[in-house]
Amino acid sequence: MTELANVRGLRGAITVEENNPEHIREATHELINEIVRRNSLAPEDIISAIFTLTQDLDAAFPATFARQLGWDRVPMICINEIPVPGSLPRCLRVLLHIETSLTQAEIQPVYLRDAINLRQDLFQ
Repeated sequence: MTELANVRGLRGAITVEENNPEHIREATHELINEIVRRNSLAPEDIISAIFTLTQDLDAAFPATFARQLGWDRVPMICINEIPVPGSLPRCLRVLLHIETSLTQAEIQPVYLRDAINLRQDLFQ
């Protein structure tokens, strides 16, 4: 009998330069690749993914670009963020549900570009 891994949540975010498919693709790939690298994940470790976009990003679905990286069997959804006044513009976020042997403290969330300002407490 094999040992079961833990199911954990993993967050990440990145800002997107412009609201067009190419910039959304580039940001999605950069974010996913960094999450995978820092946490040593394979596509089969990903249970599901929820992508959120601020309302100023509507040119493409990040899930489309995640599939290009081998996530073709991962259930994904893309939704809009609540438009809170003063929130970070052009922000793409992801919440992954992963199967891992890492503890919650060992999991490395990834915040890139201006999105690092969302969770400065994680990077002090």
